[in-house]
Amino acid sequence: MEKLLPLAERIGARLKERGETIGVAESSTGGLVSAALLSVGGASAYFRGGGVIYTAYARKAFLDIPNPLPAPIERASTEPYAMLLADTVKAKLEATWGLGETGATGPTGNRYGDKPGHTCIAVTGPSFSRAITLETGKEDRIANMRAFGVRALELLAEALG
Repeated sequence: MEKLLPLAERIGARLKERGETIGVAESSTGGLVSAALLSVGGASAYFRGGGVIYTAYARKAFLDIPNPLPAPIERASTEPYAMLLADTVKAKLEATWGLGETGATGPTGNRYGDKPGHTCIAVTGPSFSRAITLETGKEDRIANMRAFGVRALELLAEALG
């Protein structure tokens, strides 16, 4: 959390300063992004909510995203799917910003053939919509979760300027 918390503090201050809010739909980070954002005092001013959308069941129950996924999205762990998560959580929570994350932490890959250390992250908001892929090349589940969380917060910080 030593890298996550300073990022979250800067993001929280920026969101409060701007009067903006964030919704998070994360998967392979296991809630680290939300935990970091919530570690900042006064987080209720900007954190609308978040969920660990780890399964198709959670996706349907919490975000009302159907299974199979809407075309042209073919599967999870892709940039288009991360963007779907970000867009959907933003809309559902009526937030200014949405962040979506999906991947394979390890020690093995996922059922789609992605290797461990693979994640796709998307951030969407006013005049900003971007998805990225990160490949750590590591099988270490905890290290990957942390790296994914840091990169997700870095992307959000980039979006906020």
